[in-house]
Amino acid sequence: VRGGEGQGRGHTSRGARGAGRELLHMQGAFSGCHGLECGVCTPGMVMSAVQRLADNPKATEAEIREGLDGNICRCTGYQNIVKSIQFCQSGATPTTV
Repeated sequence: VRGGEGQGRGHTSRGARGAGRELLHMQGAFSGCHGLECGVCTPGMVMSAVQRLADNPKATEAEIREGLDGNICRCTGYQNIVKSIQFCQSGATPTTV
């Protein structure tokens, strides 16, 4: 988000205390499903994933991938990132949370 685009909107940071159950579950899903490697793209991927499921809880795989467009990962090839989001979407609780 560029400076002016965020004006007047709420925001959530990856490290925010009390950031919400959805964020914590998504972080656990990324860890448990191996959706992260070096960690460079992780904050953007996690935040995009949380927003995608907030906007569309029944997002298809194609819609999940579209929601990640613009976040570049050079490590995983996105398969485990998508798997992590789908795991979180299923309502399962990661054991790493």
